[in-house]
Amino acid sequence: MPATKNKVPFFASLQVKYAVSYLVIFAVVLVLMNTYPVLVSQDLLFASKRDSLKSQTAVMASALMELESLSADQVARVMNMLDSMGLKRILVTDPSGLILYDSTAPGQDTDAGEDAPPEFRYALYREVVSALRGSDVFHSRYADRAFTSTAAMPIVYRGMIIGSIYILEVDQAQGQLLYSLQQNLRSISLVIAAVTLVMSALFSKMLTARIAALLRAIRIVGEGEYGHRLQPVGRDELAQLAGEFNQLTDRLQTTEEIRRRFVSDASHELKTPLASIRLLADSILQTGEMDPEMVRDFVGDIGSEAERLTRITEHLLALTRLDSLPAGQQEPVDAAQVTGRIAALLQPVADAAGVAIETDLRPNCLILCTEDDLSQVCFNLMENAIKYNFDGGKVFVSVFRDKDQVLLEVGDTGVGIPEEDLPKVFNRFYRVDKARSRAAGGTGLGLSIVRDTVRRHGGWVTARPRSPEGSLFTAGFPRYLPGEKGKGDPA
Repeated sequence: MPATKNKVPFFASLQVKYAVSYLVIFAVVLVLMNTYPVLVSQDLLFASKRDSLKSQTAVMASALMELESLSADQVARVMNMLDSMGLKRILVTDPSGLILYDSTAPGQDTDAGEDAPPEFRYALYREVVSALRGSDVFHSRYADRAFTSTAAMPIVYRGMIIGSIYILEVDQAQGQLLYSLQQNLRSISLVIAAVTLVMSALFSKMLTARIAALLRAIRIVGEGEYGHRLQPVGRDELAQLAGEFNQLTDRLQTTEEIRRRFVSDASHELKTPLASIRLLADSILQTGEMDPEMVRDFVGDIGSEAERLTRITEHLLALTRLDSLPAGQQEPVDAAQVTGRIAALLQPVADAAGVAIETDLRPNCLILCTEDDLSQVCFNLMENAIKYNFDGGKVFVSVFRDKDQVLLEVGDTGVGIPEEDLPKVFNRFYRVDKARSRAAGGTGLGLSIVRDTVRRHGGWVTARPRSPEGSLFTAGFPRYLPGEKGKGDPA
């Protein structure tokens, strides 16, 4: 499969998504870093300005309220004695808003006195109007690198408002300080943004590199290279995923080897009877005047090989069903009853082989299974015990309870199984004695069917030598107790 066909679009790749995620997070952090400190500093300066201007306004108002009535000359004299403390403008009005004193008006300086011309101007500021109504007012704003603050307060004499005082302050020093703070934060943010961009690219690449390696490994295994493995790095979830991938490829490799061996063995097993049939048929066709008796023998051999092919095909189909289909509807089955019925069914076969069947079937041996599956297990085990036995031999069949299990044991006094062959007897197409097995009509699949069938119902099966001679096969099933619910019981 071409690599370009499965190439992920750039903006859809995990690396880009991780990088963008990091950048978005850091962008939010940088925005907060550029706004929160500035806003907090600005609020602190506003509070400081409010306290300072209100204090200055109160001092001036206290000095002016000593006058019984306000006049321009008296106000100017008092204000000239006070320190303006860097204020940009000071206004003093009478109760009607007429300006009695303006620190920015021409001639309104420390030498101004009675000779100063009167000013018929009114202060129409909102702060002055609010102060003449009896309220203390303060406003402040930050713009153009400067704090502009205003404050106004009524001048009260014996409970009566006789005027108001208004002050204006423009503080460029602290405004410049706040602006410098903003500039420093911006510079730091640019540096952090550049570092974040580089680090997010590196981190996202490091993270997605392991995912990309896993993706490449999946594609390699998908092309049939089941021996490919990943090297887990670290102890995180990706390392665990790499370990699970390696275990999966191990299972795939094992399954593939079993499949290839099965196909090879099946081809070999099917080829042998087909070759015999073809050879016998060619012999009949190429011999002009063959004895009828010999023809009948050849045809009988062809029929035997055809029957063998049929058995192999039926067993292969049975194994295929076991591999691909789910277990049938389970129900409580009396293992002793089914085993006794199969023993009676095989009794004529045993009589013909000169083999005696002895049974020991205990009652109340219930298991969750299907009757057909259990019959097949019993039939294959007992048939093998009869086939690979001696004339005058015996087959011992028993069913009994062992704690929470039901055991089915089939022993014989036959040829036995060598110790080295015991682990392999359940493999498909495996024969201990191939010549004897073919002569007995075996396909090498019966025990494989037994093992797979027993496992489908939660059981197990083993093979071991029987003392003093022969073999002993044991199949164990979970015991079913009335009242328990199994897979097939209605809810």
